[in-house]
Amino acid sequence: MSSRYTLKVITDFAAAHTLRNYPGDCAKMHGHNWKVEVEVTATTLNEVGIGMDFKQIRKEAKEVCDHLDHEYLNELSPFDTINPTAENIAAYIYNELSQRLNTATAKISAITIWETERACIRYTENQE
Repeated sequence: MSSRYTLKVITDFAAAHTLRNYPGDCAKMHGHNWKVEVEVTATTLNEVGIGMDFKQIRKEAKEVCDHLDHEYLNELSPFDTINPTAENIAAYIYNELSQRLNTATAKISAITIWETERACIRYTENQE
């Protein structure tokens, strides 16, 4: 059996959005203090014994979330054409961080977005 290490970093951002075609109050502009959990899975450790440096994950996650912070998400690409749902935001962050962080031995494995303290979604893709 091969080894797997899951590293997790948590960051956040505050942003407003409107859910187009939503049959309820979320169709009105409103905001959230989003909590973002970034999970990286590493299959090997470097010479220091690290799968991926927490500082590197934290730095890239902060840069991606800073782009969304204190913005009206509906005006930012790709949310000007797709609804800025928690699901779509999680997929966006997953894809952005995958481009920045994935290596041959460590990859983004999941993004969890918390809209409130009691409601979240977790986005993953097949790691084949």
